Amino acid sequence: MKRTYLGEFEEVVLLMVAILDDRAYGVNITHEIIDQTGRDVRLNQVHASLHRLEEKGMISSRMSDPTPERGGRRKRIFKITAYGVQTLQEIQGIRSNLWNMMPSSLKPSNAIL
Repeated sequence: MKRTYLGEFEEVVLLMVAILDDRAYGVNITHEIIDQTGRDVRLNQVHASLHRLEEKGMISSRMSDPTPERGGRRKRIFKITAYGVQTLQEIQGIRSNLWNMMPSSLKPSNAIL
C-alpha cells in the first residue's frame, strides 16, 4: 500500500486518538493536545484534522450514547485503525533512523531514541 504522508499536526492528533482510545472525541483531544504540548489549539483545527485522518482511513468514528453532561447529546468517538497504527510506526521508524544518523555532537544529551 502506498504510504500516506501526514503533516505534523495530523500526526499529533493521530497519536492523541491512539492514546485516548475510547475517550477520543474532539473536545477531549483538543484539551489533551494543549496539556501535553503547550500549543495553542482550537477545536475547529482538531475537527479538520480528524476529518482528513478519517478520509485517509487512519481513524474511524462512531456516535456514543447520549450523555447527561451534554444535555442528552451524543459525542463522536474516534478510534485508530490498523492503517493508522502502521503509519505511526513508519513515522517513528523514519524519525528514529534520522536521529541516529545525526552526528553525536549535535544530538541533545537527553535525547530518547
